[in-house]
This record gives sequence, C-alpha cells and structure tokens, in this order.
Amino acid sequence: MRLEPTPSQTVGPFFGYALPFPGGPDLAPAGHPDTVTVHGYVYDGAGNPLPDAILDFWQAAPDGSRTGTPGSLRVDASNGELLGRDGVRFTGFGRVATTGDGHWALHTLPPAADAPYIAVGVFARGLLHHLYTRIYLPDAPDDALLSGLTPERRSTLRAREDATAAAGRAYRFDIRIQGDESEETVFLDFA
Repeated sequence: MRLEPTPSQTVGPFFGYALPFPGGPDLAPAGHPDTVTVHGYVYDGAGNPLPDAILDFWQAAPDGSRTGTPGSLRVDASNGELLGRDGVRFTGFGRVATTGDGHWALHTLPPAADAPYIAVGVFARGLLHHLYTRIYLPDAPDDALLSGLTPERRSTLRAREDATAAAGRAYRFDIRIQGDESEETVFLDFA
C-alpha cells in the first residue's frame, strides 16, 4: 500500500487561488482621511522575491478596540459568491497576495498606541508552517517586544517612511524569510 503525502507534508503553494478575496488589502474605509499605505516585498533566503506568498494582517483599530467589525468576507446570499469588503467599516483584518515580483500593499488606519503594531501571518512556498511577525510604524512607541530586542533586530520590525509615494502617508516594510541577523525579519514563536 502506498500512502500519498498530505498538503502539510508537501511544499505548496496550495492557497493562492482560493484565499485572496475582493478588497482584502483595504482595511481602511474608502476615502478615510487617515488612511496609510504599508507596502513592501517578501524575499526568500537567497534574496529572491516570492511571487506567490499570502499575507494575513490583524490590528487594533485607532480607538484601541481589538474585536474587529464583521464585513471582510461578505457572501451573496443568492449565489454564494464572495463579495469581499463592504468598503465602509474598519474590520481589523486583511489578506494580501504578493504580485509576480513579490510586492504587496495594505491600505489601513494607524493602530492604537496601546497596541502599536500590525500583526502579520506569512504563508509562502517552502514553509510547512506559516510565520508570524509584526509591523511597527515609525512613530509607534516601543512595547515589551521591541524593548527586548537589540537595535539591529528591532529595525527589522519597523516600517520606514516611503518618500517615493505619490500621495498620502506610505511606509515600506520588507519581509525577509531568512538571512543574516541584520536582515532576517524577526518572527514570533507561538509554540
């Protein structure tokens, strides 16, 4: 008898065609004046961009609430088609697929000062288990996690202002799956 490998025993990606949803990168309600764009690239250990990664984002609302608001995954009751966001409510959750050159972009509101980060789940080929990290905007206060890291490692969790952005506030945050200590993104262990 020959046993076939299960998806958790094989290297994907198996998720790119099913997990993204309409409006996934748009946490901020359309036209909100405080919207910021956070974007970057996902790189593998050799420094190559990953064109087929999926990133999940969770964050506190600007008012500090952490419960989120339903609205990200609306479904048409008549045919079951996924409609995505309603474009009005801040839900605190987003999902973004990288483009062919490994780029991703998220449109959100700055998180509250008492939860000053955007949590990120990284799903990518070569990973049998997804990775977790955080994005701190440049003006976010240090919390217990940042304070416990060396300045070199702390810098891998800080987005930096993107002066090349055409309009509005934009920040750059690259995710490096592997690399030397000054480059590899700090990942969290929830074991």
